[in-house]
Amino acid sequence: VQLVESGGGLVQAGGSLRLSCIASGLTFSAYTMGWFRQAPGKEREFVAAIGRSGGNTAYADSVKGRFTISRDNAKNTVYLQMNSLKPEDTAVYYCAADFNGAGTLEINPFKYNYWGQGTQVTVSS
Repeated sequence: VQLVESGGGLVQAGGSLRLSCIASGLTFSAYTMGWFRQAPGKEREFVAAIGRSGGNTAYADSVKGRFTISRDNAKNTVYLQMNSLKPEDTAVYYCAADFNGAGTLEINPFKYNYWGQGTQVTVSS
């Protein structure tokens, strides 16, 4: 199983970025997908999650209304559109896959089975 993130970079506050995560080696449509982030010296935190069909989503309060998670099961890809970025959004962003038979959206990172290597997002003020 491999999850590969891309799309990170340096952006000014108020700008936008779109992260992508391509999955291989698993039946993508069987997995709930999540995005997490980790800033230096901080614990990994939940950002967003999306159900297997894309019909249900969940967001951390800190990103609600600014970030949008989506997926394309035909392309084995999950996206995170990030708008109105703030300096406090600076972190390494990780995608993760959760084989969840119940289809619930987990915010606990320990519930996820597979992780990508991460992509750096830096927002300058």
